[in-house]
Amino acid sequence: MRPDTLKTKIFLDGGDPGETRSIIQAMGFLDGQTTNPTLISKNPSVQKRLGNGEYFGEEEILENYKSIVSNLSQLLPDGSISIEVNADGKTTAEAMLSQASKMFSWIPNAHIKFPTTYEGLSAAEQAIREGMRVNMTLCFTQEQAAAVHGATGGAPRGNVFVSPFVGRLDDMGYNGMGLIENIMEMYRNEKSHVETLVASVRSMEHLMFSLHLQADIVTGPFKLLKEWADNGMPMPGKDYRYDSRQFKPIPYLEISGKTPWKEIRFKHELIDKGLEAFAKDWTKLTGN
Repeated sequence: MRPDTLKTKIFLDGGDPGETRSIIQAMGFLDGQTTNPTLISKNPSVQKRLGNGEYFGEEEILENYKSIVSNLSQLLPDGSISIEVNADGKTTAEAMLSQASKMFSWIPNAHIKFPTTYEGLSAAEQAIREGMRVNMTLCFTQEQAAAVHGATGGAPRGNVFVSPFVGRLDDMGYNGMGLIENIMEMYRNEKSHVETLVASVRSMEHLMFSLHLQADIVTGPFKLLKEWADNGMPMPGKDYRYDSRQFKPIPYLEISGKTPWKEIRFKHELIDKGLEAFAKDWTKLTGN
């Protein structure tokens, strides 16, 4: 069952309801699940079909995605299920919003994942006005997180997540967990409604430090959460220290919460790479 001192919500990062059942059984609880095109493409039923040389039509992909998240919603009726729009660097806010409206109707506990780009933020701004819940993904900078705060202003707490990708920053030699610290500090100072969802979690150290920081949410892959559960779901002590000496630090930026989000400048090479990777995994399903 949930450790008494656990303040962070635990999500599973995956697209296989079988894994969800296993984690619920192993941990005794699960607060939600994050999905994306890559994870959906790895679903066993999808892999079996692709292995037979059979591809999906666009509508079939969406029906399959809907079926998977519907199963997840039944397993986690009180949790959050993140569903990601299909977007690349050329996708407009209007196109994303059109997808989001359909996806949000699939299940009662959806958060719609938009990329944290200017088009994605525009889509999220309108989605919030229409009463949707959102999860802003592919976040690699504090500036992006500041823009999320501005674009989704007025939303109640719990309706907006931002997902900084820790592991991918680590891969570049930068301290991804340092970005988490910076975003959390900025949001505390602004009394923000946005919840920080630690994503691209690769190691037990990432998980432990997320729990130590009392991040709002951390999403981890099946293997990592299963290992944590099998070890008795240990919690970091008050004297826990995260070793970041191998990484370059990411400095904290002073960004006013009153700055209009469209005036906040940001860019990062991993944003484009992430969009390209998700788009490729989507097209793998169609064979186009």
